[in-house]
Amino acid sequence: MKELVKTKATVRLRKVEDRKEWYLYIESYPVYVPRKNQAQRVREYLNRTVSTVEWDKKRTARTDTDGVKTYKPRRDDNGLIICQSDLDRESVLYADGVRKLRQNEYNNADLYSDTETAQAEQKERSGQDFMEYFAEIPKKRHANSSKSSIVTWGRTYDLLKLFAGDTLPFSKIENRLAEEFKIFLLSASCNGTKSGTIARNTAATYFSIFKAALHQAFVDNYLTIDLSAKVKGIQKQETRRECLTLDELNALAATPCDYSTLKNAALFSALTGLRHCDIHKLLWKEIQMDGEQARLNFTQQKTKGVEYMPISAQTLQFCGTRRNPDQLVFEDLPSPSWISEPLQRWIKEAGITKKITFHCFRHTFATLQLANGTDIYTVSKMLGHTDVKTTQIYAKVVDAKKNKASQAIQLNTL
Repeated sequence: MKELVKTKATVRLRKVEDRKEWYLYIESYPVYVPRKNQAQRVREYLNRTVSTVEWDKKRTARTDTDGVKTYKPRRDDNGLIICQSDLDRESVLYADGVRKLRQNEYNNADLYSDTETAQAEQKERSGQDFMEYFAEIPKKRHANSSKSSIVTWGRTYDLLKLFAGDTLPFSKIENRLAEEFKIFLLSASCNGTKSGTIARNTAATYFSIFKAALHQAFVDNYLTIDLSAKVKGIQKQETRRECLTLDELNALAATPCDYSTLKNAALFSALTGLRHCDIHKLLWKEIQMDGEQARLNFTQQKTKGVEYMPISAQTLQFCGTRRNPDQLVFEDLPSPSWISEPLQRWIKEAGITKKITFHCFRHTFATLQLANGTDIYTVSKMLGHTDVKTTQIYAKVVDAKKNKASQAIQLNTL
């Protein structure tokens, strides 16, 4: 049994403004409320007033800011407030009856076992809103994540709201609801001007975020079962990752570009595997020299991993002339929303017909490294992958090219 909490319920008076009447109310103190660090003072008004109260003028009066003296009411041996009229006495008896009920409730609450208290707290948590909880997770736990990650959390929230409505009590979250949300994501329409449904891999990402929120709710004791472990995610489809051959990369290097910074940054990406977001924010102080050897020492924007990578002298040339340590290396590099048009013109002028985005230069780095014999673990580290399974996608591309190359030489048979 836990230690008794001595809560006392008392009938008190409060003056009615502009009238010579007093409200009757029950004041309970101390009352301990879940997730409140300090004891609370709870007041319950009874919709009853009295006007014939006898005041105890033998006790010291309280003087307010206007100099008006206020006395405490007289009470009988049972603690009842003494009034002159029968109607007021009935109101006082009613108030004392409510007080006894509340006192009994508090006394019984003191006898709860720890298990019963935990069950009561769990019941209270289960009635809270999962939608509100979900919206707060990226603010509290992912505040330092990349902008794209925050946007994805927001998009998942919007879809969950479209599926479940404005509110979703934790008590309603169960395996069946999670499965229904999975089906909803696979058939939901795209946002914006695109037609059709959400791509399967995008739906898989949204559902993995939903599962992450379920797991966090379990950790925070809002859910009694870790549903995230019971619900299977959406299986991602392998996508074609377009990349350039070494000849195509050389063709681009020999082709002028409207934006020289764009050209240098793209070739820098092909030689280092860096993402556009990391190149865009790269500072000169993050390119360090160890004798003749240049090294990158920076923090990935997407994974927040600290990378320490040697680069070749040729790669360093694409950075241009070294400037102040806190200046950007690729100062005039267009943002992702403006980079597509000049990039496509450059690709076309080089005679390349593949559909190439800036991110394809990162794919090119990975594929060419593996094709030239660099082991997959080294490539994984150079790309900053947290799991080598992510890098294995590029290995499959290389294997497919090897399979095709194995059929390139055919002898004439008799």
